[in-house]
Amino acid sequence: MTQALRRPEAGIAPKDRILVGIDTPDRGVAIGLAERLGDAVGGIKLGMEFFNAQGPDGIRAVAGGRPLFLDLKYHDIPNTVAGAVRSAVAACRPMIINIHAAGGPAMMRAAVAANRETADAEGIARPKLIAVTVLTSLDDADLEAVGQRGPSGEQALRLARLAQDAGCDGVVCSPLEIAAIRAACGPGFALVVPGIRPAGSGDDDQKRVTTPGRAVAAGADWVVIGRPIPQAADPVAAARAIAADIAETAGQGDR
Repeated sequence: MTQALRRPEAGIAPKDRILVGIDTPDRGVAIGLAERLGDAVGGIKLGMEFFNAQGPDGIRAVAGGRPLFLDLKYHDIPNTVAGAVRSAVAACRPMIINIHAAGGPAMMRAAVAANRETADAEGIARPKLIAVTVLTSLDDADLEAVGQRGPSGEQALRLARLAQDAGCDGVVCSPLEIAAIRAACGPGFALVVPGIRPAGSGDDDQKRVTTPGRAVAAGADWVVIGRPIPQAADPVAAARAIAADIAETAGQGDR
């Protein structure tokens, strides 16, 4: 699984739309799972749990040239986020990296500039810089509790438009917002979608979910799937079943 992560275009293989979330602090476990999955998925997602335990060296060891979604969700003042993006891009060389859209336009513009400048300085392909809209663990009541304007779908769309205006390449959104954001932001705006659960699996701590095939059929470019693959008795078989669901439901994943 050393090929570059493919662009979301007609003809993309269903398996290449799958980014498997490897959420563990254990380097050996993460490396073993990444190697075991091989080319059954399109790439891997490593986030805060692993990064905080193992740092950039651990990220590089697990990625090993595989397409990487570095899921650190930066959210701070513009200068701090710009510095964090520079460090992460230079050290980890991800295909996708994310920030929080709630950090505001200035923060997002600083991250976009830092991403571009670092990629150019390092002589590497520029990662897609995407912004998190509303976490899939939140619902309308949660937004109200923290004083954000809802409903969640309207807030996600509002933040997606803000991210696009700031120069971001796309957003992270729940399955329930895919169609509205796709319609508002167009076909070239990347939609990376967590909250994906195969039919028959539990929702865990996710509140806005759908199946992999339905997400891609609605317009998702990539689906992020955590526990249903790594915690399966046979992770490879689980990944292949998800790819089959995408192929059947979304017509090979083409839009």
